[in-house]
Amino acid sequence: MADISTSPANFIVFEGDLDSDWTERFGMASALAVDTEAMGLIHGRDRLCLVQICDEKDNVACIKIGPGQDSAPKLKALMEHNSIEKVFHFARFDLAALAQNLGIRVQPIFCTKVASKLARTYTPRHGLKEVVMELVGIELDKHAQSSDWGKVEELTDAQLIYAANDVRYLLEAKKQLEKMLKRENRWELSKSCFECIPVIAELDRLRFGQIFEH
Repeated sequence: MADISTSPANFIVFEGDLDSDWTERFGMASALAVDTEAMGLIHGRDRLCLVQICDEKDNVACIKIGPGQDSAPKLKALMEHNSIEKVFHFARFDLAALAQNLGIRVQPIFCTKVASKLARTYTPRHGLKEVVMELVGIELDKHAQSSDWGKVEELTDAQLIYAANDVRYLLEAKKQLEKMLKRENRWELSKSCFECIPVIAELDRLRFGQIFEH
């Protein structure tokens, strides 16, 4: 039976950017789990509303991105730090959203969705809920997934809990997927795929579709 998620070790919500203390705290990590929430899925039309970050000690920060905001210097420095691996689930969307809205070019990255598709070839189910359920043993509540993230001043507790939980188990899922990929001799292939994601995300952001088709 899967466990129900508990509260994070530390949880904080910021307006617009991280503060210096949390930037330093996250800056000491070797890997960070990252996710975003937006008004929709079309870059340039649907703005970025929230960025969630979690480290290996279960410290979670949610950063509210206001209408018209186009920069977050501390977040940018952290996301572009070469020595910190950023772990996403479906990094393709998050990278494009961060570049489009805040001018952030995230590197280096690991995508648990891509990793799942390469490692868990025994199932067609590669959503975050399914990956975390199998590999971490935690059942995520996804009821707040489709909601109004644009009301940044009035986000509900349910929305913030949902947002936090979307990053809290990514690092453990990443560890399990890495083991599977190495076991099945697909680790080098996965790393090559991760290196391609920023280019694919940029093509998405610039509205280039199916350029590799005949």
